[in-house]
Amino acid sequence: MSTRTEKFNREMQRELGVIFQSRTHDWFEGAFITVTEVTASPDLGYIKVYLSLYNTKNREATMQNVNLYNKHIRKELAGKIKHSVRIIPELAFFEDKSLDNVNKFEKIFDNLAKEREDRENKKHDKDS
Repeated sequence: MSTRTEKFNREMQRELGVIFQSRTHDWFEGAFITVTEVTASPDLGYIKVYLSLYNTKNREATMQNVNLYNKHIRKELAGKIKHSVRIIPELAFFEDKSLDNVNKFEKIFDNLAKEREDRENKKHDKDS
């Protein structure tokens, strides 16, 4: 990935984060949405935006809401970056589930550690 694309990705992540933060109550019913990653196409005309969702009961509904407001988000983004880019990129939003995967694996490892401890305790009880 070129330096130009990396800078562009960071700028888009920052600007989109500000938009989501400012519109959390207006558009997203109080859901706390963070932009975890932005990946731009080589021509910078299309970006994939990965979002983490917090403080929401229904993640699917929140993502539908994000996609519903896609044009509004793009318009706000255009107002912020219009002087630094030639074209305003098309936006595609995806839920970033990496944090969920981390939590799932932590639970699995905790359960394995507990099972091992229980087995060792039973073994020590038999030896006593």
